[in-house]
Amino acid sequence: MISIPLFLTQEHPCSYLEDEYNQSLFVYPSYPITTAIYAQLIMQGFRRSGNEVYAPHCPHCSACIPARLAVARFKPSRSQKRCLKKNINTQVVVKPAVFEQAHYDMYLRYQANRHSDGSMAHASPDDYINFLGSSWCDTKFVEFSINNELAGVAVIDQFENALSAVYTFFEPKFANASLGAYAVLWQIEQAKLQQREFLYLGFWIKTCKKMAYKSVYHPLQLLIDNQWTEMVI
Repeated sequence: MISIPLFLTQEHPCSYLEDEYNQSLFVYPSYPITTAIYAQLIMQGFRRSGNEVYAPHCPHCSACIPARLAVARFKPSRSQKRCLKKNINTQVVVKPAVFEQAHYDMYLRYQANRHSDGSMAHASPDDYINFLGSSWCDTKFVEFSINNELAGVAVIDQFENALSAVYTFFEPKFANASLGAYAVLWQIEQAKLQQREFLYLGFWIKTCKKMAYKSVYHPLQLLIDNQWTEMVI
């Protein structure tokens, strides 16, 4: 058992739920985190944003629930099979998590199209790579190309027993390719092939559309009262 210093942020408006306020527990920036330590923290409901590791700790709300998928038992639904078929010719290349101008330019187009009012819509190159990359985590950028044209990028963290889906963005003109869903399905298949047990999917929020979609991947496990519990559909 290791002891990790944490600090609690001040309350601020929640970015997921209207009329709610958010507080987070953060690992002190000076603490020397490694991929192995983060693997223990993610099992306890923590996530990373760049080099920062945090967990929701809201006094009046418990809507953000850590979610993971037991990949060996996953079976795609009919709509997920259609997504896989649609992307049967999508090309995939796994790359180091380093800045590439083409990725960054596409990221800005994605933010402008999907999250124009968000804080990252006008991200600088440093903002972008400091959000998705990490100096201590085993992170990969996964390129998806359609007809030899860059169409999307999925950011994943790798652990001994799991993968973690960090973020996915794509070229707006390829919206009909369902690359967000395909990126998750691809990560599930990779986790199976690499004999990893779980794919961590971040936080599931039942009443937030952009976070609730995770419940379509079964069997989904949720961290409730410090216990991973299979979601009842």
